[in-house]
Amino acid sequence: MNKIAIVTDSTCDLSDDILEKYNIKLLPLRIIYSNAEYRDRVEISPEEIYERFELEIPKSSLPSPEDVIQLFNELEQDGFTHVLVFTISSGLSGTYNMIRMIASEYEQMTIKVLDSKALSWGLGIPVLEAVKAIISGNDFNQVLNIAKTVIEDTKAYFVVKTLEYLKKGGRIGKVEGTIGDILQIKPIISINTEGIYYTYKKVRGRKKSLKELLQIVEESAKDKLINVAVVHGNALEEAKELLDSIKELSNVKETFFSQISPVMVVHTGPGLVGVITSEA
Repeated sequence: MNKIAIVTDSTCDLSDDILEKYNIKLLPLRIIYSNAEYRDRVEISPEEIYERFELEIPKSSLPSPEDVIQLFNELEQDGFTHVLVFTISSGLSGTYNMIRMIASEYEQMTIKVLDSKALSWGLGIPVLEAVKAIISGNDFNQVLNIAKTVIEDTKAYFVVKTLEYLKKGGRIGKVEGTIGDILQIKPIISINTEGIYYTYKKVRGRKKSLKELLQIVEESAKDKLINVAVVHGNALEEAKELLDSIKELSNVKETFFSQISPVMVVHTGPGLVGVITSEA
């Protein structure tokens, strides 16, 4: 019998309740200040980062190799035969490559590491669907194939108040900025097939950019049933308003709502609102 463990990293934005309910194992990325280091979501919250932004914008780093090794050792001791690991996009972090390297050292367990080419619920939705596939009695290869399909079908779009944090963190990718700041151009940012940020569309003004996110969801739900996550970074009211509008759409099966993880806060600053869509 397969005994399958599901592992993901702290950028998935799945709530602690969901992680506990489905026994999903979490590997925290790290947030590094000049005088201290914290495990993402475990030792620091988004609110703490916002409060300290004026003093220092921290850096982020991969989960520690020690944390990965300790988790894999525990899974092996607990009798797991197979492990499916979902990570933040390899185009945004070295997490995928680091975990894959460590996984190759384990011969008693079958470990597959999947690059979500996304983050936030773009990572979280495939994780959830894999868990549901296990509960439904699928074997490891079937779960793996379902997960890969969901990753392909999942798209993420978001807007930020300023591109300053993406620039400082070196995560600007193919997003065009500069003069746009002066003209109040708000790029709708998505993630391409290489897992790198790019400008999906340019919109003038914050309100129009949020309306554009709703239109993207409407377009996605035009001829099929979809699940949608709405996420925010210190933009609760705007995100709630968007969620309410999305819930009124007829082809939206399930919705999720959350604040983004501290690591994402570091790179996007206050004011992010995003939508993640996936075929239901």
